Amino acid sequence: MTSNKNLTKNEPVIRLAIQKSGRLSEDSIKLLKDCGIELRNVKDRLRTESDNFPIEIFFLRDDDIPQYVEDGVADIGFVGENVLYEKNKKVDIVEKLGFGKCRLSIGIHKSDEYNDVQYLQGKKIATSYPVLVNKFLQDNNVNCEIHEISGSVEIAPGIGLSDAIADLVSSGSTLFMNGLKEVETILNSQAVLIKNNQLSDDKVRLLNKLLFRIQSVRKAKNNKYILLNAPNDKLNEIVALLPGMKSPTVVPLATEGWSSVHSVLNENEFWDIIEQLKNAGAQGILVIPIEKMIL
Repeated sequence: MTSNKNLTKNEPVIRLAIQKSGRLSEDSIKLLKDCGIELRNVKDRLRTESDNFPIEIFFLRDDDIPQYVEDGVADIGFVGENVLYEKNKKVDIVEKLGFGKCRLSIGIHKSDEYNDVQYLQGKKIATSYPVLVNKFLQDNNVNCEIHEISGSVEIAPGIGLSDAIADLVSSGSTLFMNGLKEVETILNSQAVLIKNNQLSDDKVRLLNKLLFRIQSVRKAKNNKYILLNAPNDKLNEIVALLPGMKSPTVVPLATEGWSSVHSVLNENEFWDIIEQLKNAGAQGILVIPIEKMIL
């Protein structure tokens, strides 16, 4: 039982497993802090607690997280889809988290001609993801010899170990520096929240509280709050461009013939709509980040 000072002695605690180091670890801790969860010192720790939310954090190797969650050692976990599908454990995906985005891709010598996946027929491919790669090859009716290696996969073709690789790619710069090019995407991956499929009712209640916070933070990051001044004779046209959460807020200004319009814009639509607003006569457009968004 944790010693969370704001919790009663017998209150249940949900146990979360996250990666112990690396970018996924940093983003996981940031997400928890954005959710208002205060964590004790997390540096060089294998386990920590929160003083204001009933949660324990376990810092683990990413490859081990699906197993820990399946076994119930951890109730929930943050893990990349690439690891989750490779390990193929009996856990449930609760939410995609929007960070840790990458892709599992096939790379070949940049001088080689590539038309389709049949290029790989009879060749050797090096990877740290044999399960995902084997499924991809089977789905495409390709017979290929898989060499399972861990770390520095991109050097395998250069030292004669393989003809191709399947590895995680973000920008593609590592492939380029090793004389390779990306030719196929096996999986688009991001961090996900997973759970044990036999959680107690108390643990489900805590998971739902955490999920509510995560969704509120994520919605806020995907939206912007805008304020603008609009001439009243253009008001209907401008309001029509701003759906908002329900509808824009319109407030008369002290200057006759003008109104202030407040609304929320999705990040994906932001620049297109801003341009349309200016063309419609909007002035003094202010854009403000949203910290939390509760719908």
